[in-house]
Amino acid sequence: MASREELRLLREARAGNPESQLMLGKLYLFGSKGLPKSITTALHWLGRAASQGSLPAKRLIGEHIPYDVIRNQPDRRQIEGWYRDALKDGVARAGLVVAQMLLADTPVSAERRHEIVKLLEVAAHQKIGEAQWLLAELASQHDAYAEMDDKTAYWVTQAAESGVPDARSALIEYSWNQQDYKTFLQYALPIAEEMLEAEERQGRQVDLDAQSVKLLLRCGIALANTDGAIETVQHLWETAAAYRNAEAAYQLGLWFAKMDENGVRVQKGASSTSFKKAVKWLRQAGDQGSPKAWYALALIYQKAEFSQRSMADSLDYLETAGNLGHPKAQYELGMHAWRCRRDNETNDIQAIYWLQKAFGNGRKEAEQMLDKISDRAQPMPWAEYGMTHMTPDIIASHPFLAARIELASVFGLSRPEALLLDIHQANQGHCLLVDIRSVYRHSRRRLILIRTSRQRQVLARITQLFDKVDCGLKGPEGNYRQRQYRLKTLFPDMPKE
Repeated sequence: MASREELRLLREARAGNPESQLMLGKLYLFGSKGLPKSITTALHWLGRAASQGSLPAKRLIGEHIPYDVIRNQPDRRQIEGWYRDALKDGVARAGLVVAQMLLADTPVSAERRHEIVKLLEVAAHQKIGEAQWLLAELASQHDAYAEMDDKTAYWVTQAAESGVPDARSALIEYSWNQQDYKTFLQYALPIAEEMLEAEERQGRQVDLDAQSVKLLLRCGIALANTDGAIETVQHLWETAAAYRNAEAAYQLGLWFAKMDENGVRVQKGASSTSFKKAVKWLRQAGDQGSPKAWYALALIYQKAEFSQRSMADSLDYLETAGNLGHPKAQYELGMHAWRCRRDNETNDIQAIYWLQKAFGNGRKEAEQMLDKISDRAQPMPWAEYGMTHMTPDIIASHPFLAARIELASVFGLSRPEALLLDIHQANQGHCLLVDIRSVYRHSRRRLILIRTSRQRQVLARITQLFDKVDCGLKGPEGNYRQRQYRLKTLFPDMPKE
């Protein structure tokens, strides 16, 4: 309840006394025993005093009334004048609000922008974090501060030092992207430590969001790369992994195995190697969809020093990693299949499948291997002639022959290959298997990669055409001599191969 003195001030302020308005505004600004703290009510009374020329009222407005409070006030021009007068009288924070008011008026001309920067610099040099952060935003040319020039980096750092949360977050992200682990840890590690302490106080998980869990993970990585305390690194990753962060579980797996992502032994890691713990964490990461975790498991199961060493299990994990898109696993699967082709002739088809996957995911050496073990389609004159002289009547009366000529044209097949190929067996999805040795002794088994959309479309259409058709010599196309005769009759001037 208002005191007698406060009631007196209220009467005098309503009567238009600027001193009473100033005093009443100050009471509402900071609160008193009888009057509640109210920024908007404070602005009302301080504004009435300022309208009568009260410089102390303008100073209080400039120092304590933020932009969010005045942004929707009707008389913006008059209010801007109060802040400018306060700025002239040395209130640096008033310049921040004036700059915010000018920025709200769009479009902002180059001249106006220059004025805004000058106003913000005055406030920024007085260690006002909001002004420093706004200067950083004006200087930045990139979203999310993935990259910063020197000027942007300077103001972001200053704002972070002043305690602006957004600036601190931007600096943390920027230093992480630059692999500046020292700066990253300076700002990120205290936040991570607060999270860990909160969990220890409560004795349970505190329901961290995904961004916070990622921060724990990154702090562990940064510490591991700067020779931080082993116990802290492990604690950070174990906490993140408890929140089902797959990358943290993966890092723990490598940490306990004391190896890098390629299986090479490293000095950094847990105090002692424990493949049992490594397998536990890598399986957790793998179950959460991490292909590199399955690849790491495959490497561990190959190690002679691992008591449960199993090449069969290693191959299973390698295949899981490959199916999830791990390029190196795909390449190794391709090479393994190629090396084992003598055990099973069809392993070369499997080799091409994995090598194509690996090449598609950026493994350049896979292309060299593909060129070694498979053929590229080469134009064949006889097939090109047949396609040029193909008529609608021939296609209608001899659809199977026409299809075989088209297939030969697209995949570069010889005449015997085209006429004798078992279409059902040939289509392997990722390559064309050309193997007519059972009916043509002088041929060789070869694989032709499917590299273009046209090849894929033609093969799919022709496979559908031959659906449920016997492609063998006892089928509707007849034996090899009959097929040759039909081809020569329809195309008597066809060139030899």
